[in-house]
Amino acid sequence: MSEQTVLYSVAGGIATITLNRPELHNAFNEIVIGELTRLFEKAGEDKSVRAVVLRGEGKSFSAGGDLNWMRRMADYTYQQNVNDAMRLGTLLKTINTLPKPTLALVQGNAFGGGVGLTACCDIAIAEEGAQFCLSEVRIGLIPSIIAPYVMAAMGSRQARRYFLTAERFDAHTAARIGLVHDVCEKGGLDAARDKIVAAILDGAPQAQKRGKKVILGIAGRAIDEEMIKFTVEQIAEARASDEGKDGLSAFLNKTEPSWRAKA
Repeated sequence: MSEQTVLYSVAGGIATITLNRPELHNAFNEIVIGELTRLFEKAGEDKSVRAVVLRGEGKSFSAGGDLNWMRRMADYTYQQNVNDAMRLGTLLKTINTLPKPTLALVQGNAFGGGVGLTACCDIAIAEEGAQFCLSEVRIGLIPSIIAPYVMAAMGSRQARRYFLTAERFDAHTAARIGLVHDVCEKGGLDAARDKIVAAILDGAPQAQKRGKKVILGIAGRAIDEEMIKFTVEQIAEARASDEGKDGLSAFLNKTEPSWRAKA
């Protein structure tokens, strides 16, 4: 690659993945998608990493698809479009199922796929003044690949409006409808990150991994015998694990569990 489109660093057990195309408002193409996928997988496999922060360099979080990339799509065959779209589908699934907590820090514009990246992360904080838009219908497209994650965040009722109108909405609206969890003051993303990271590091890493597995395993499903069995198995495994025993012992004896003592 002629440019480093995505930056990666690890400090204090936190991996930071930064979209690094500020002159293009961090719009992404197949190269950026490939790098993001590779780096999220790297963070997921790194035992020293407790959580992953996703952010964008410059004025915007991500303006979605790069225009030159979209121009090339217009000449693709159906199968080429399937193959190309699958790259983004793989990235979103990788983020959504990462066995570690993920945090999106959103400033400026988050349009199209940028909304999808926000929705895939476990936690999302938007800066005052951030603008969101599911803009695809304005150019004859649909937010199809990101739809499962965006709808899981904001619900189908809100999706009916914003998928169809492509209206812009601000950070406070994004928080009200569930796309982001909190809105911080201008310039306050780092402080918001530190607060969330401290809370993550206070928890048990394997319990957080199991918690994500439970969330993904029961979301949208009926509360039936199969679900009950799944949840019973998960808590039984957690109780029997070394981490579970360590945590319970530390709680009862008013000491620090191993993961907190190492922090």
